[in-house]
Amino acid sequence: MGDPKKPKKKYSTPSHPWNRNRINNEKIIIKQYGLNNKKEIWKTNSKISNFAAIAKRLIRERRSEQAKQETENFLTKLTKIGVLKPNSQLEDVLDLSITNILERRLQTIVFKKGLANTIKQARQLTTHGHIAINNKKITIPSYLLSVDEEPMVSYAENSSYNNEEHPEIIKLKKDKQIEEVKNE
Repeated sequence: MGDPKKPKKKYSTPSHPWNRNRINNEKIIIKQYGLNNKKEIWKTNSKISNFAAIAKRLIRERRSEQAKQETENFLTKLTKIGVLKPNSQLEDVLDLSITNILERRLQTIVFKKGLANTIKQARQLTTHGHIAINNKKITIPSYLLSVDEEPMVSYAENSSYNNEEHPEIIKLKKDKQIEEVKNE
């Protein structure tokens, strides 16, 4: 059963804590995706492990009618959140990496859409309630966006960033113009 005050841990830590290659890779990922700590990487790795375990089980039970239905539902779910491409096979789930999941986080999408100057600023805007999906505030940077929700990401209605004369918005527009000039 477990104690309700102490929720079950949703990730597993590395088996060897002092592996230099793993530590260096984690530092790169933390910097690239603006993560708060290594726990977020471990949670994502656990999520990928869970997806792989489900895929392996479904591959073993491929012949049954129930497994075919579960496979279809599982692949539809992963396609909907944008981790897999449409018409992917069950074996493609085994090839997923941590970047596939991290690219679908709200924090990353906010930065890629140009709503923030840096990935860290995207995290701050999200946690402070300046970002909304379909006019609903989301304050969780690790929220996994579905493909349908991605175009609906914008500033919240009552956010000060929604004002065109906000200093950060003016700075964002100038940065975009400079970038466009460089690309030409």
